[in-house]
Amino acid sequence: MSTDLDYSGLIRSGLPAPMPKWQGFPKYNFIGGHNDTNSIPIGDMISAVTNVLEREGASLATYGLQNGPQGYKPLREFIVSKLAQRSGIITNIDNILITSGSGQALDLVNTLLCESGDTVLVEQFSYGSAIARLRKIGVNPIGIPLDNNGIKIDLLESKLIELRKNLIKPKYLYVIPTVQNPGGSIMPEENRRELLRLSREFDFPILEDECYADLLWNSKRPIALAAMDNGNRVIHCGSFSKTIAPALRVGYLVADWHLLSQILAVKNDSGTGALEQMMLAEYCVNHFDDHVNKLSSTLKDKLETLVEAVKVYFGTSAEFEVPEGGIFLWVSLPEHVDTIRLSQLAAKEGIAINPGPEWSTDTKPASSKLRLCFGHPSKKIIEEGVSKLAEICHQEFGVPLRGANRIRS
Repeated sequence: MSTDLDYSGLIRSGLPAPMPKWQGFPKYNFIGGHNDTNSIPIGDMISAVTNVLEREGASLATYGLQNGPQGYKPLREFIVSKLAQRSGIITNIDNILITSGSGQALDLVNTLLCESGDTVLVEQFSYGSAIARLRKIGVNPIGIPLDNNGIKIDLLESKLIELRKNLIKPKYLYVIPTVQNPGGSIMPEENRRELLRLSREFDFPILEDECYADLLWNSKRPIALAAMDNGNRVIHCGSFSKTIAPALRVGYLVADWHLLSQILAVKNDSGTGALEQMMLAEYCVNHFDDHVNKLSSTLKDKLETLVEAVKVYFGTSAEFEVPEGGIFLWVSLPEHVDTIRLSQLAAKEGIAINPGPEWSTDTKPASSKLRLCFGHPSKKIIEEGVSKLAEICHQEFGVPLRGANRIRS
C-alpha cells in the first residue's frame, strides 16, 4: 500500500498549470528584466554589507531593524534624496514604504483599491505582470492605445466619457510615463499635465510606475507625475531591480501617509529582506549616481548592437522606435507573423523572446509584436541570437523575405 498522499482531490480548481523543473536560462535570453552581468558592483556591495553589518548588525535581531514596518530608515532617506534629484518629487520618509520588488507594490495597491469586477485603466501595451495581476483578482484591465509620447490622452478621455455614461468608474490608471514598458517612450510634460487634469475631472487615482526612469541615455526628463500632483492623486512606485540587481527584490511605494497607513495594514509579510535594504542604503549613498551613469552607457551600447542586428537581419520587415532608456526594444513585424508561434519555435533553438500578447490587454493588436530585452546578453550573443531568430521567422512566416544568414552578404 502506497504511503504517498493523492493531492489531486485536494488542490483547488482554477490554478495555473504546474511549473516544469527549471533547466537554466537559454543561450539567447531576450526575456524578463535581467540586467548586465558585468555591471553588478560586486566589490562595492561586499564593502557596503561588511561596513553596515559591523556597525548595525545587531539590529537584525528584531523584525524591521528597529526602524518600523516601512523599512530601513537610511534607505528611505536615500530614496527621498534620489526622488528629489532625479524625479522632482519632494517627499519625506514617512511617505515611503519599502517593498519586496515593485511587484509587491502593485499587489498592495490592488489589495487596497480593487475587488473582483472592478475596472482599471492601463496602457494597451504594458507591463505583462501588472496586467496578469489584475486579471488574477478578477479585475477588468482596459487598454488605452499609445503613440510615441506614451498613452494617448484624447483616447483616454474618450474612454473615460464612455465609462461614465455606462456608470463605470475606474479604480485607478496604471501608467509608465518615463521609459514605458515595453515601448520605451517618455511622456512629455504637457501630456503629464493633461493626465492629471483628467484625474481631477473624472476623479480617479494614478499609479505611476517608474522602475526604468533612472536608466536614461540623456539625464534630461520631465518631472514625475507625482511631482506635478498638488494633492494625493498619484501613487508612485520604483525599484532597485533595474539599477542595481534584479535578484535583490527591493522596491518602494510613495504615497500620502493617510493612504500609506492603510497599505501598511495589508502588508503582512513581516517586512522586506533586511540585509538587502541595509546593503543598498550603504552602497547607494556613495555610488548610485556613478553606477547608474556607467550602467546606462553599457546598456546604450548594447541597444545600438541590437538595433543594428535587427536592421541587418530583419531589414524593413521590422519596425520599432529606438528607446531613450531602459532595457527593452519593442518590435513590430508584419501582421501575418504570430509571435507566440515564433517564440515557441525559437525556444526549441535556445532563443527566448517575449511575444507581444503577453504585454497587451488585447491579443490582436500585439499578435505580431515582440519584446527583446538587451540588458543581459552580451553583444556577441545579441547579434547571434537575432540572426538565428530571423532565420526561424523566415522559415515559418517568410519574414524577412530572405533567410537571415544570407542577408548580411
